[in-house]
Amino acid sequence: MRVNQRFAALFALVVVAAAVSPLTVAARGGKQGTTASSAASPARTSPATNPAESAPSPIAAAAVAAPRDSAALVAALQQVVAGSGATVGVTVVELGGQDPITWSWDGTTVFTAGSTYKLAALMMEAENIAAGTADPNGLVCYQESDYEAGWFDDYAPGVCFTRNELASRAAKQSDNTAGHMLVRDLGGAGVLNAWTASIGTTSSAFFEGNTTTAADLAVLWVAEANGELGGAAAQAWLYPLLTGSTTETGIPAGLPAGSTMVHKTGTIDAVDNDAALVMSGPDGAYVLTVMTDGLGGAAGWGLIASASAAVWQAELART
Repeated sequence: MRVNQRFAALFALVVVAAAVSPLTVAARGGKQGTTASSAASPARTSPATNPAESAPSPIAAAAVAAPRDSAALVAALQQVVAGSGATVGVTVVELGGQDPITWSWDGTTVFTAGSTYKLAALMMEAENIAAGTADPNGLVCYQESDYEAGWFDDYAPGVCFTRNELASRAAKQSDNTAGHMLVRDLGGAGVLNAWTASIGTTSSAFFEGNTTTAADLAVLWVAEANGELGGAAAQAWLYPLLTGSTTETGIPAGLPAGSTMVHKTGTIDAVDNDAALVMSGPDGAYVLTVMTDGLGGAAGWGLIASASAAVWQAELART
């Protein structure tokens, strides 16, 4: 198991405090200029109707007397979520800056994953490519069981695609058949879920069942940003795939023009999800994952964009 032990220590200390906001405020403390390698990531706690959790890390407890004031973010996200009428899960993990902390709003609530399962598959493929156990130009050949309606109609038995081609289709257009082929190439859903569990996900069933949480998606992004999933070589292959997608109206729409970020969306029926690593945060990089159910379409993406804008403003206030 390669679960980040600091992550585990942080979230083993979660306590429920009903007298405070339902937004989790987990102090993680650290020196100014803390890098991604020092970040903690959220793990699952028991879902609650009005969860209110505080999870100080052992390091933070020694270094910081109290969590950094997050009142502005609490108020902003409360307004965004409460006014939406949707079920929403949000997790934010600050990866740098002064006294980085983790925020979560129903981060452990289980949602339909939609195409965010493709993020996990792409990360695993990137690690394999970085390790030299998979060739990005190697061929994966279509089978009829791979098919699901999507962006492309050039699939036929015996037709083969490189991993690079399938990854681009799964990432940028979120093509379903390409996603199925990647999962099969990795060894199937069981192998994929064992891999994500080894990183620290606790409540996800990607691809088969296809459910996840904002906290679990954040765990994956933090591990990727920390270089734990193949390091710079994996990132060099993965990150360009996760820019300029066909859906940029969620987290990217809440950021200033020119912001540097990578993300993967998922949508089905009334579910819209977005999971991002924002690399050009005002006070360092941060991970933001937003899950929504009950709106769908433009309203769902607008809600995610509003949450993204609220987090950016809170990050801006840090400076």
